[in-house]
Amino acid sequence: MKFGYFCNTTNWNKKPYTKILEESREIATYCDKNNWDSIWYTEHHFNHEGMESCTNPLIMCADAAARTSKIRLGQACNVITFHNPIRLAEDISTLDQMSKGRIEVGIGRGVYGREAIHMNKEADLKDQAKNFRLFSETLEIMKKAWTEEFFSHKGEFYTYPSPNFVWQHDMSPPNKEVVDLKTNILKKISVLPKPYQKPHPPISQVVDGERSIQWAAENGIKTIMWIPTVKALKKRFEIYRDAKSKKENRDVPLGEGITLVRDMFVADTMEEAKKLAGEHIVNYMRWVCHWRGLGNHMNPGEELPPSKNKLDLLNYEFLHKRNLLFGTPEFVIKKIKELQKELNLQNLQVWSNFPGVDHKACMKSIKLFTEEVIPKINSNKTNIQKAS
Repeated sequence: MKFGYFCNTTNWNKKPYTKILEESREIATYCDKNNWDSIWYTEHHFNHEGMESCTNPLIMCADAAARTSKIRLGQACNVITFHNPIRLAEDISTLDQMSKGRIEVGIGRGVYGREAIHMNKEADLKDQAKNFRLFSETLEIMKKAWTEEFFSHKGEFYTYPSPNFVWQHDMSPPNKEVVDLKTNILKKISVLPKPYQKPHPPISQVVDGERSIQWAAENGIKTIMWIPTVKALKKRFEIYRDAKSKKENRDVPLGEGITLVRDMFVADTMEEAKKLAGEHIVNYMRWVCHWRGLGNHMNPGEELPPSKNKLDLLNYEFLHKRNLLFGTPEFVIKKIKELQKELNLQNLQVWSNFPGVDHKACMKSIKLFTEEVIPKINSNKTNIQKAS
């Protein structure tokens, strides 16, 4: 199994931002030195409350790239509907060159209306159909920019090159691929640099709904999932497998192309894990579930008892039995092995730096996971390699 760290920087306690960066760097360099496969950053805006404080995962990846040598650097995700597609393609390509091919591209459509309407009015989440069309077109342009020496595009939101733009320069030799040789009107443009990885870095979409999962599989994109229980995830994994199998005309194994994010806190005892991080993960989930409710945490067919408010049932015990990797190394190992058995899970991202968690406690959790959990999960693989 491949392990990634989901470094969702938060600032619930209003630390100086330089302190947040120092803590993130410590996590990145530790994971790099201790053979984690990847580290991932996310994108959020306007969060003065402190639940999420990373506005640019590419800058965070660049900072980590300068301090690491092996670990792959991912974004979970770039909200591509917020960005000019050419500029984003250029930035990712440059970062891929800087890191010599260690970039994993994560993409998403956005989930918070406060962000979307202010970053790009065309991405307004009140119009989901339009948001999806913008997402799809943005990705199409990014792929063209990465894979075609010269490209053009005419769509609902973007047209490249700009219509009727005349380009003529003594140091730019006439090229019928680029300009109309009679009028010098620009026909195509070229984005530089191209990515280090060919044809482009691996792409993963953060997904939740069934249509998004199917669309990703049909378009050759890997997926990242987060909250649901094992039973609820089973259906999502099967949807992706079936759509990918049909698209590629082969029997795709369950779990291929899927990464799961799990909230993780490893401690010496079950009680200590709850004491150090239980309140903090509940607070974070209250933030997330304010919009979503508890549906994403429920098993198929499950009905919860009625309550006055939609989040009255949200507490540590409710979360722990459903999807938390909180507890002793032995408990966490058991839960991961369940994911392997039921879902054939091949890629797992975990995080411990929830809003309000003490950084030293977070680092201890990461170290315990590294030293006590990962070796046990991958021991069968190691034994097979030694035998061969």
